Amino acid sequence: MLDSLITPSQSATLTDAPTLYTPSLTEYIRRKTITVHIGDVPMGSDYPIRVQSMTTVDTMDTPGSVDQVIRMIEAGCEYVRITAPSVKEAQNLENIRKELRARGYTTPLVADIHFTPNAAELAARIVEKVRINPGNYADRKRFEFIDYTDAAYASELSRIRDKFLPLVRICKEYGTAMRIGTNHGSLSDRILSRYGDTPVGMVESALEFLRICEDENYYNITLSMKSSNPQVMVQAYRLLVQRLDEEGLKPYPLHLGVTEAGEAEDGRIKSALGIGTLLEDGIGDTVRVSLTEEPEREAPVAQALIDRYTNRAERSNPIPPITTYPVNPFQYSRRTTQEVVNFGGQNVPRVIADFSQVAVQTHDDLKPIGHFYLPEPDKWRMNDLGADYVYTGSHPAQFMLPNGLKQILDYGVWQTVSDQVNTFPLLVSDTYQKARSENQILHSRLNFVQLTLLDLSTDILNTLRSDTTAVLVIQTDNAHAMPELRRLFVELINQRINSPVVVQRTYTDVAPENLALYAATDVGGLLIDGLGDGIMLSATNPDQLKSRNNLAFGILQAARTRITKTEYISCPSCGRTLFDLQETTAMIRQRTDHLKGVKIGIMGCIVNGPGEMADADYGYVGIGRDKIALYRGQQVIKKSVSAERAVDELIELIREDNRWIEPSVENL
Repeated sequence: MLDSLITPSQSATLTDAPTLYTPSLTEYIRRKTITVHIGDVPMGSDYPIRVQSMTTVDTMDTPGSVDQVIRMIEAGCEYVRITAPSVKEAQNLENIRKELRARGYTTPLVADIHFTPNAAELAARIVEKVRINPGNYADRKRFEFIDYTDAAYASELSRIRDKFLPLVRICKEYGTAMRIGTNHGSLSDRILSRYGDTPVGMVESALEFLRICEDENYYNITLSMKSSNPQVMVQAYRLLVQRLDEEGLKPYPLHLGVTEAGEAEDGRIKSALGIGTLLEDGIGDTVRVSLTEEPEREAPVAQALIDRYTNRAERSNPIPPITTYPVNPFQYSRRTTQEVVNFGGQNVPRVIADFSQVAVQTHDDLKPIGHFYLPEPDKWRMNDLGADYVYTGSHPAQFMLPNGLKQILDYGVWQTVSDQVNTFPLLVSDTYQKARSENQILHSRLNFVQLTLLDLSTDILNTLRSDTTAVLVIQTDNAHAMPELRRLFVELINQRINSPVVVQRTYTDVAPENLALYAATDVGGLLIDGLGDGIMLSATNPDQLKSRNNLAFGILQAARTRITKTEYISCPSCGRTLFDLQETTAMIRQRTDHLKGVKIGIMGCIVNGPGEMADADYGYVGIGRDKIALYRGQQVIKKSVSAERAVDELIELIREDNRWIEPSVENL
């Protein structure tokens, strides 16, 4: 049915769309890469997607490092990265490696290098791989804008070549692999001055170093484009793939990660939104999930993301191809929609709580979705995660709902209720088409239409095109879910259907620990491309209501489409960290998690400070033992604050900017 709707003339209108960055937007095909040899665990498209993580123990603590590496290996890590901030740590990698080999562990080790070429050159002679950051390998960040002439810029590139060539030649001689790992927050002043704080700048930062490697016929390289903002991260990886192809460079394996993702469910949502979106399109050859938790807890999360694509092609139903994509995959732009009540247009995406399998009988039934009845003043209170709509299916609520919550009913039931003004009907596609064609009674302002890709027909599209009251609720049972839903959006765009769209997902046989990963990928991957005006995560019992409601808001927050809570950009800790990151993050969260819309960066050392928290409003950065620097944006405001006073001083800084509010004392 759908194929007949795509005509040559309609496809021709999309010829100016950007080049596709993936072999297919509808069929799961892993991107073809060269093989990179890293010890005895090769990486590339001919091998499984690898899992890795990074130690948090001081690299000079040999027994502690060895024990932690072993725990990480036993948790599933196939590569282990260890920081080497100076020559002494680089040298001690030899002791760590020897002890691991003596205990029978041959997992490849990766030296993580920032600022210190001499440490990289030593480490490359010891371990199987070195990671360098092109933003600080040959540059020092001063946050200065420099107006380069072409000649001056070429001179800078020559200086970088001179500094970088020794490492390239050592790696080539010793058979050591290299990752050129760009971080969004640590782009050099030179890159920022010429390309700006953009995915283009991130890609060019890596390509400058990669071209030097190729000039030397050194190809044992992986690449990464990390950011704490999943949207920027996804755009940068897509652009990198395209640029490699355009320049005729080799298709290098890609290391995926969202840096400083944070902790708990929020960290998993943000990681999945970035990593999962790329994996859906066959992009990615190794995964590191950066959580502010023990590193051995990262590996199972990475593996869960990867495992979803095992035999994906065999388990998926065919989807009609997309030959040109009417969305710019390298720059965010929200799909243009008409406003229907508070859906679409300039409205934030809405959250619909699914009570179709759970009766709404008492006021307390709405607590899990953020609506609280206060008997004493006889009023309702809604928190920041209060759902916008509740879908009760064929069982209307047994009391009047609060003003901030509207009810959706199945069409047949809606036709029988007395209040057809403050409730709204949901119709399946056939019923909707029949109701419109026979002029049956519908709501005058808002009607929900539930459909799948296969439901699209010429008749229903023609009806939707002239309907200013329809909000679509789209769903799929395809294992290749996100691409099928994306294909539906593409058809709506091609057919010039401007109805707002709610993405509905149902997970019945998914392990609880994987729910956030799957939902963040399926829905978040659409939101990143500006597709979607609402979320409904279906629940089958009361115990699921709160978690699914919170998850929906968490996905919107991670996609930067609706901010409802404080955001924490916290690094995952490593051997450079100067305080207990997990304890400190928990302490800061406890004091500040009521500050809606405020972004706080918590960085263990100056390497991950102020650049890596580029998106943050405020920063808490370790600069020495028991010493903290506090930032407003990227500007240091207070230096050498004792750790004991630092959280209070951070709150005072927020207070000075009139962004502090006292937490509510009501126990809701």
